[in-house]
Amino acid sequence: MAQLWGGRFTKETDKLVYAFNASIGFDRKLYLQDITGSRVHACMLNKQGIITDDEYALIKDGLDSILKDIENGSIGISDEYEDIHSFVEANLIKRIGDAGKKLHTGRSRNDQVALDMRLYTRDEVNSTKELVFDLLIKLTDLMDEHKETFMPGFTHLQKAQPVTLSHHIGAYVEMFKRDLERLEDIYERMNYCPLGAGALAGTTYPLDREFTAKELGFYGPTLNSMDSVSDRDYLIEYLGAASIIMMHLSRFCEEIIIWNTNEYRYIEIDDTYSTGSSIMPQKKNPDIAELIRGKTGRVYGALMSLLTTMKGLPLAYNKDMQEDKEPVFDAVDTVKGCLSLFTGMIGSIKFNKEVMAKSAMSGFANATDAADYLVKKGVPFRDAHGIIGRLVLYCIDRGCSIDELGIEELREQSPLFDNDIYDAISLKTCVEKRITTGGPGIDALEEAIKINRDFLDKRRKKDE
Repeated sequence: MAQLWGGRFTKETDKLVYAFNASIGFDRKLYLQDITGSRVHACMLNKQGIITDDEYALIKDGLDSILKDIENGSIGISDEYEDIHSFVEANLIKRIGDAGKKLHTGRSRNDQVALDMRLYTRDEVNSTKELVFDLLIKLTDLMDEHKETFMPGFTHLQKAQPVTLSHHIGAYVEMFKRDLERLEDIYERMNYCPLGAGALAGTTYPLDREFTAKELGFYGPTLNSMDSVSDRDYLIEYLGAASIIMMHLSRFCEEIIIWNTNEYRYIEIDDTYSTGSSIMPQKKNPDIAELIRGKTGRVYGALMSLLTTMKGLPLAYNKDMQEDKEPVFDAVDTVKGCLSLFTGMIGSIKFNKEVMAKSAMSGFANATDAADYLVKKGVPFRDAHGIIGRLVLYCIDRGCSIDELGIEELREQSPLFDNDIYDAISLKTCVEKRITTGGPGIDALEEAIKINRDFLDKRRKKDE
């Protein structure tokens, strides 16, 4: 078929070259954005007297009919067209004749695709925000539910100090709150309209770019026509934010996988989020958590792909930028799918509270509290550290914990030990006396939960 740019050429494009150059195989996803932008562009052309009322009415009705036919399946977006822009324009001309040829007045495919990608990405930023928001609600509810579910806290994957499940989950709440804020920031920076920038140097037609921007829900038009068509920062920012979201999901999935092992038994993943083995009938595998962990690499790859594509491009538009779409589309689908599945999975998990509490009691997680006990009796912390270290060695030799030692055994290391040591290093005391802001104590947790709910309520009201 004839190309939108065919007038300059006297030979047909080689079929292999045409296929290599075409983007219809993936940018067909942008049909709604392309038609939406075209409707507003036509409205602006009419407002500015560039096309007549009758021409605008024909274009508008023609675009509406194309959208309706795509969505009801009456027409398919076929590979005979070079890209989604060619498909829409060619079908419009078929339906309404010469009036359809005036739609492209004052614009280029360069600013057209820049608009389509901004409209698409803006919607996906909001969709991703909604999924992060839903996850934050679920995690905050779990925090509230497990304020007294004791478990060991870890450093270097070794038991360090006792905490609560609420406190542990709260760490991820902070991560995903930052993710939500990053997405909000991206929206604020990207919400400017590139349409009207032309190929790179604007146009001689009296376009009203402010009108176009307002009608499409942007804060205003972009301010430099060369940057308008060559900017892909907003896509890189989205992929960066998506990569961080996936990193947070992957870290949490790693812990879920560990907690699900026979050795830990902290949790039981619901059957609906598990699979079995084709050969080992006893197996119940955390495949969803593993897949989310694995798919993190896909999103990282999309980010690196686009950064690499953009790193050496001179101004303004270059065909290399066509390579932005496939990695972005894949990353969007991946991160949204992972967020949705993770939220469902974490909400279905059964936490084995007794196993977690018993685990917190072993491994000398209360050693720091035993040292603090001596400090409060006047022993310098460095000396108290040494005393408790020797007690730990003593316990390891005997296969017991500090709180299982008799008072005389404790006094062999320091005469300052008294019977109140057992309460001082009990699991409940170790956790609940940590009342500083950000700690696992009940008061600190309740304050954190309140702050989290206020954070979510503020954003819920903003979006209403």
